[in-house]
Amino acid sequence: MRSTAFVWIVLCLMVILDFYVFQSVKVVVQNASPKIRSIVYYIYWGISVLAFLALILMIVTDFNNWPRFMRNYVLSTIMGLLFALLLASVFFLVDDIRRVIQWASGKLFFQNSGGQGIVSDGISRSVFLSWLGIGVGGSLFSTLVYGFSNKYNYQLRPVQLTFDNLPASFKGLKIVQISDIHSGSFNNKKAVAKGIDKILNEKPDLILFTGDLVNDRAIEMHDYMELFSRLKAPMGVYSVLGNHDYGDYYYGAHPTGDMAIEKEKNLARLKQVHAEMGWKLLLDENVFLEKNGEQVALIGVQNISGRKGFHTYGDLAKAYDGAEKAPFKILMSHDPSHWDAEVRLKYPSIDLALAGHTHGMQFGVELPGFKWSPVQYVYKEWAGLYEQGKQKLYVNRGFGFIGYPGRVGVLPEITVFELA
Repeated sequence: MRSTAFVWIVLCLMVILDFYVFQSVKVVVQNASPKIRSIVYYIYWGISVLAFLALILMIVTDFNNWPRFMRNYVLSTIMGLLFALLLASVFFLVDDIRRVIQWASGKLFFQNSGGQGIVSDGISRSVFLSWLGIGVGGSLFSTLVYGFSNKYNYQLRPVQLTFDNLPASFKGLKIVQISDIHSGSFNNKKAVAKGIDKILNEKPDLILFTGDLVNDRAIEMHDYMELFSRLKAPMGVYSVLGNHDYGDYYYGAHPTGDMAIEKEKNLARLKQVHAEMGWKLLLDENVFLEKNGEQVALIGVQNISGRKGFHTYGDLAKAYDGAEKAPFKILMSHDPSHWDAEVRLKYPSIDLALAGHTHGMQFGVELPGFKWSPVQYVYKEWAGLYEQGKQKLYVNRGFGFIGYPGRVGVLPEITVFELA
């Protein structure tokens, strides 16, 4: 019922916005030939009608039973179109407010400027803002559609990290980190296999996975187990659980009765999946990695969040127990908010924390010396390397995707660390 109500709201909002935006479309083509105007109108309303029909289908059919990839593409395209209309409407609204003020001023002071102020190049402000609004809105929609092609565009990110207390035997150690696989969103095995090949070509000493193997259910991984079982490293492949791995978004955070039993079975099966792939799942525990008689501690916790709305399952105190003897410590914790909430405050001897979770929102801008994403207004640490004193946190941008089946600006990541 809630999802149907949401679709109705989106449908009504899109109808209103479409007619509002269309007024500006008419302005920008007012001097074009009748044939050009007709083509523009047909394209505009053709896209709108397809979106309306898709929304109506979502209402009259059980949208939840649509194939997952179809749901993601349809919903993402519609939401992208909605955001584009909203963004364009901001510019049109500014122009409408300007014209109302201009009209009111003319009435009040017995003057009439005609409502068409002129900018330096002779284009009326109304036409200028109409072009600007359509350009910005259209660019946003086009960018989101283009992002569909980036979801398997895996990027190797080399990161060199220097620590004063790293044992000499571990200097030059190569670690690959991946995170947020979200296998339930995949629909292209060959593309995923290319990502696996990129990891193996790096010949890492150690591979670490920082959570969210699936979207909700262990069964989502069954078609991809053979691929990810190929991941091998001399010092092993280690993993932890992320917030999606517990099934909270499918079975409920606190289910009862049969649903609670199914949720428990699902988590048990997911743990088996890790083992069957040859991954060592760390559940609030630590292991010692040894090289030439020297050791570092690898600590893995179940999901711990420093934010409300995300359930905490892990126990860092339990996971840390015994690791204090190691001269160097690496923590795997899915949610980067855990770093500020507990790690830095209570465990200053943890040298390197590895996280994921944010995906960089799968949308943003990353340029040399500059990065931005809307997710930064929610997470202080959301992508890349962060340092406080002698402690370091690295947030992986995610190997997979969820919800929006694409990436814009923030591409899927394979992090390759070299310790020094």
